[in-house]
Amino acid sequence: MKTVAILGSTGSIGINTLKVLESLKDNFRVEALSTFENTKLLAEQIRRFKPKAVTVVNPKKVSDLKKRVSISNIKVFQTPIGLQILAESMRVDIVVMAISGAGALPPLLAAIRTNKKICLANKEALIMAGNIIMRMADRYKAPIIPVDSEHSAIFQCLRQSHDGASLNRIYLTGSGGPLRNIPKAKFSTLSMSSILKHPKWNMGPKITVDSATLMNKGLEVIEAKHLFKIAANKIKVLIHPEAIIHSMVEFNDGTILAQMAAADMKLPIQYALTFPKRATNALATLDFNRIGQLNFYRPKLDKFPCLYLANVACKLGGTYPAVLSAADEESVYAYLNKKIKFTDIPKIIEKVLLKHRYIAEPVLADIFAADEWAREEAKALIS
Repeated sequence: MKTVAILGSTGSIGINTLKVLESLKDNFRVEALSTFENTKLLAEQIRRFKPKAVTVVNPKKVSDLKKRVSISNIKVFQTPIGLQILAESMRVDIVVMAISGAGALPPLLAAIRTNKKICLANKEALIMAGNIIMRMADRYKAPIIPVDSEHSAIFQCLRQSHDGASLNRIYLTGSGGPLRNIPKAKFSTLSMSSILKHPKWNMGPKITVDSATLMNKGLEVIEAKHLFKIAANKIKVLIHPEAIIHSMVEFNDGTILAQMAAADMKLPIQYALTFPKRATNALATLDFNRIGQLNFYRPKLDKFPCLYLANVACKLGGTYPAVLSAADEESVYAYLNKKIKFTDIPKIIEKVLLKHRYIAEPVLADIFAADEWAREEAKALIS
C-alpha cells in the first residue's frame, strides 16, 4: 500500500484527489494533508481520512483547527516549513503537489531530494525554476507525473514512443476560457461572476481568471517546455471549445497522437497516482454518437495579450518566467480583491516585464529574488 501526502488538500485538485483515493483505498492510504487556512474543510478531511500529519500554513488558524477536531494523535505543523516537512517525510511515498503559487517550489524540491513520486498540479514552480527542477529530478531519479489535463495528455501520448528524439511538435489544446466568444471591447464591462464562470472546468478563482486571460495556457506552454524538454517554438496552442482532445503530439514522421477523455480532473489525477498502471473507475466516458464535431482554431493574441507575454517569456527563458508568474499572481489577486480592473492585468504584467533586469542562467537565489522583485513592482503599480 502506498502512502500519499496531499499538499493543498482543501483546493479543487486536493478535493478531487481525495475522491479518487476513496475509490482506490485498497491500494493507497492518506498519510498527510495541508491547507493554507481552510481549517473547516481540513477538519472534515481529518475525520474522514485520518491522516498522521497535517500542516496549516497560516499559524493563526491552528487554534481554530483544534476547536473543530481532535488532533491528539496527529502531528500538526504550521507555516510554509510544514509543507517541506510533509514533502520529505520518510512515511510518504507519493506527494500530490496541489498548492498554487510560488510557495510550492520549496516543498517540491524537498520531495525531489527525498526521491518521492510527485503528482504535479502546480504550474508556478516549474515556470519559475523549470531547468533546476528537472535537473534535480533526473539527479535524484524522482518521477514527476503531471496532473494538468493537457500535460497528462502529452505525457500519455509520449508513452507510446520510446524515442524522445522523434518528437516534432506539441499541440496544447484549451477550451478558450469563459471569454472565448466575447469581444475584447466588452471585457471592461464584464462582471467578476461572469469571468469566474468557466464553460468546462470547475477550478479555483485564480486559475479561472488565468483561463479568462489565457495566461493559464501561456503558463502551460512554459511548463511543457520543461516537462518534455522541447524548444518553445515547437509548442503550439490550439483553441478547442469541446475540450474532448486534451492535447496532441506530432512525431517526425507526421504521425499525430491525441489523448481524448471526458473533462473530469479525476481522470488525470488517477492516472498520476496509479502510473505506470491504469485503474478502473466509474467516471463518465465519451459517447462519440453525441460529440458531433470537434473544432480547432488559433488563439487571438491581440485579444489575449497575456498569452503573447507568456510566449515571449518562454522563448527568452532565464528569470523572465519567474517575473511573469509573480506579476500575474499579484495582478490576479488584486483583481479578485477589486483593487484593479480585469483589463489592467496584462498591462501590469507587461510593465513589470519591461522593467526587469534579465538573468539568463539563474540559480535558485536569483529566481527567488526575481520573484520578490516582480511582486513588489506589481504591488507598486496596483496601489
